[in-house]
Amino acid sequence: MATRVGRTGRRLSVRFLLISLASLVVTLLQAPAGADSVDPAAEARAFRDYFLHKFPNVKPDDFVNGPYALNEDMRRQWEEKEQFPPYEFSLENGKELFARPFANGKHYADCFADQGIAIRQNYPQFDAASGKVVTLELALNQCREANGEKAISYTGEDMAALTAYMAYTSRGMPFDIKIPNDPRAIEAYENGKRYFYTRRGQLNFSCATCHVQNPGEHLRAEVLAPALGILNAMPIYRSEWGGMGTTSRRFISCNSQVRGVPLPPQSDEYRDLEYYLSYVSNGLPISGPGSRP
Repeated sequence: MATRVGRTGRRLSVRFLLISLASLVVTLLQAPAGADSVDPAAEARAFRDYFLHKFPNVKPDDFVNGPYALNEDMRRQWEEKEQFPPYEFSLENGKELFARPFANGKHYADCFADQGIAIRQNYPQFDAASGKVVTLELALNQCREANGEKAISYTGEDMAALTAYMAYTSRGMPFDIKIPNDPRAIEAYENGKRYFYTRRGQLNFSCATCHVQNPGEHLRAEVLAPALGILNAMPIYRSEWGGMGTTSRRFISCNSQVRGVPLPPQSDEYRDLEYYLSYVSNGLPISGPGSRP
């Protein structure tokens, strides 16, 4: 009996320590600061270290696999599914769409460095001309409009297919998101961080409630993914959607799940959120397109 009590006590102590660490991380990253005192690189290291301490048996690069890195049963099922991945059709469609010329004869490749191949790890980017964050989804529509084409839906199948193909060409390459020495870029990073940690909706949840404080836990039938590496697998096929979804679709879905009011896709807040989450996952490999339950 004494041994059982001792083990229970140790488990409770470890759990209390992790809860305390989560609270500390949230408190530190939420703390208001002037632009001169913001140190994104130090914050990213603290963010990464928190998850490495919380899940000591998970290899750093494996965090990009979300819940499959935390649950052995789910991982086995996922590895079997990857032999015939559910996103394969979308990937092929994206390759075809990417190569299809616009009416003026130009292509998506003409809008991007290295003709758009193996560049996913560099997005989102801060654009000095506009003073705004440009995500890959936004860049694709900017390319279309610059060539006389209509923008496509940020939550639709074509955008998911295009970003799936571009992510696939970057598989294994580490996120390399830059925050230039520009107060507007720091502000965008800070805005994304603030949005991530702000509670909203009828459930009064923040993004961090699920993905910093409770990864590995169940929310209904879903195993919550850690925030570290959470965008590396985007876009993703989700069983509940019965198809592919973009980062925009996932952000909207998350807001709806906490019974909040979703923002328009590619709003400043969502783009800044993507900027923040991508930056703190710098160094982890692109694994998209991915699949989730």
